[in-house]
Amino acid sequence: MLRFARPLLAVFALFVSSGCASSVAHWIVQTRDHQGDLALQHFNYPDASIAYQLALKIDAKNEHARAGLVSVQLRLASTNFANSHFEDAIDELAIAAKYSAGDDRIAALRSQIEQAEIKRDIVVSNFPSYKETGTSLRRAYDQVKIQSGAISNALKRFNYTYDTMDLAKAIQQSYELNAEITRYTNRLILYRQLTESGVPETANKGVNLAPPASLLPLP
Repeated sequence: MLRFARPLLAVFALFVSSGCASSVAHWIVQTRDHQGDLALQHFNYPDASIAYQLALKIDAKNEHARAGLVSVQLRLASTNFANSHFEDAIDELAIAAKYSAGDDRIAALRSQIEQAEIKRDIVVSNFPSYKETGTSLRRAYDQVKIQSGAISNALKRFNYTYDTMDLAKAIQQSYELNAEITRYTNRLILYRQLTESGVPETANKGVNLAPPASLLPLP
């Protein structure tokens, strides 16, 4: 989409020399705005950002391009934030701030990112292997979904088989699921404690929780 940048600039230079710069500049800005809008409709935020920025290089006051760019940059920053790419997110917001100074949305997201950076540094210093442990816990809870689905399927079968063995199977699976959830909950508690302080707290009954190594991997 943006491969026409050089030809457009060449055409613009030609018309400048012939005294038609104003109309050509307007046409280029409209073209870039349209390209940005199309990219935005297809959720192609990087290309939309480039198109709007090219429009603003010709007309820095173009309201459509300014609004479009700020919206896109906020989306890009949010995506980078969600992927823990904090520095990239801040860079995306810096571009938006050039065209919307004092924007509350930009300030609010930047504040969230900066706070997350501080919290991340604390978590890393307390428990460097938090990512691996978190991944293990997510896999564990994905398995819970599968087990829960099996119970639901047993209940559905009973609706047409009327075989109480299906209910007995659901009960057994429910007991097993409850035991698994209890284990995972205990691990979640330990996970929180380790990320907060790096040292597991003592259980209420005087039994120490397992050391960090026991979190990896989940059995």
